Amino acid sequence: MSSETTSARRRLATFAVAVLAMLTAAGFVGVPAAGAAPRDPARETVDQVAADLGLTPAQAWARLRAEARATLLAAPARRAAGAAYGGAVFDPATANLVVGVTDPAALARVRRTGAAARLVTASLARLDRTMGVLDVRTAPRSITGWRVDEAANLVVVTATGRGPSTAVRRFVAGLPHIRVDYRSPAVSTLAELIGGDAIYGGGARCSLGFTARRSNGTYLVLTAGHCTNIATSWSGVNRVVIGSRFGTSFPGDDFGSITVNLAAWTPTSKIKGGSSVLGSAAAPLGTTVCRSGSTTGYHCGTLTARNQTVHYPQGTVYGLSRTSACAEPGDSGGPFVSPATRQAQGVTSGGSGNCTSGGTTFFQPVGEILSAYGATLVVG
Repeated sequence: MSSETTSARRRLATFAVAVLAMLTAAGFVGVPAAGAAPRDPARETVDQVAADLGLTPAQAWARLRAEARATLLAAPARRAAGAAYGGAVFDPATANLVVGVTDPAALARVRRTGAAARLVTASLARLDRTMGVLDVRTAPRSITGWRVDEAANLVVVTATGRGPSTAVRRFVAGLPHIRVDYRSPAVSTLAELIGGDAIYGGGARCSLGFTARRSNGTYLVLTAGHCTNIATSWSGVNRVVIGSRFGTSFPGDDFGSITVNLAAWTPTSKIKGGSSVLGSAAAPLGTTVCRSGSTTGYHCGTLTARNQTVHYPQGTVYGLSRTSACAEPGDSGGPFVSPATRQAQGVTSGGSGNCTSGGTTFFQPVGEILSAYGATLVVG
């Protein structure tokens, strides 16, 4: 399979940690049992989270442990809310998962799970319907993206410019629960069309994300689709060929894969700058995510939104996750993980800003990629 047709829409939840410059050690295929007790975060991860989020090591350790607990509460709290579910966000101030509900009767049910609960105006299903309408409209060039903001209980549209314009007003006309944020920086994909390290193809440098195994025993490198669109043959940090492109999907989605030459490369679950991944359970909004890339290395931030539509100059991508982690050109395709639970979240797509002044970075959730290729993540 040389390419894949882009989907009309993907909405899955997942993000955070580092990039494999080269596959060097054996890995094991599998997913840890749901609800397994979280492990203590590695010391180097605690130190990096503390540095990037302005915390002491003790505060970072406590936060990551609380985020792991919040992750375990997310699914039962959502089931308890039922049709009244209005989204969920980790609150660092209370170290708890806060679940929005539209029905006062659901408050007690959610609180019995151990999560906090609050009343909101719109259900997540209603916000998703608004997203669906926007996704089929033609966005003006001044629009940089749109997303469900579960903390604000709104659909937030971001746009360049200093204030309302006729084109933006037309784009959002007639839709409820919307806020437009102006003065958004322009966004771009993060592939860099120059030589460098990490993975190379067609004169471009990107970053390796995760490895996965298909049922027939073949292994794949997972990375960004705007990278795999560039070339069919890809090499690693030592310029040895990894293999040929297996699939690519961009725009619409932003994921691609490369078949691994097992004679030259060993699949592994290791993440450069972080710990090996143990699975791919989605982290709650508001929790810490970390990413690694071939340009800027390992950096952390907060998962701020899922189901983000991003309007890149090359085309629109749906169903991304939004974070406050920084990234720069060449980091595209690198892995995002949850350091609290060591769960893979996705691969870096694009964003704005840099790692000097800060910025916003989007990732393609890993669950959708695995589903598209019928693969399972290589885990430690």
